[in-house]
Amino acid sequence: MAAHLTGRCLCGSVRYEVRGPSKSYTVCHCSQCRKQSGNQWASGECKDDDLVITGEGLRWYASSENAKRGFCERCGSFLFWKMHAEDLTSFSLGSLDKPTGLTLEKHIFVADKGDYYPINDGLPREA
Repeated sequence: MAAHLTGRCLCGSVRYEVRGPSKSYTVCHCSQCRKQSGNQWASGECKDDDLVITGEGLRWYASSENAKRGFCERCGSFLFWKMHAEDLTSFSLGSLDKPTGLTLEKHIFVADKGDYYPINDGLPREA
């Protein structure tokens, strides 16, 4: 678990800090993440109280009746994913400032992955 991470969108309009522990460093292969990010989406997870978002331009898109996705309205960077009924938010590992010190833990929704790439890293997989 890492504490105090910082990240931002491509243009810098939306910045954020994870000020407490984070976990679940996961690569998602579901069709929604692939369509929004252009490929698989790597994320970590933290409690809402530990996530501080600053700047302007964060917009939320209700991608299902259960969850929403946060992105920068200016540059389009896909930054966050959140279940409505939980007090956790997933944040994009690709948007973090280096060094992160993080290591991926698993792949999820691999049954839905694109047919144009293999998964060869030996991490656990969930269908």
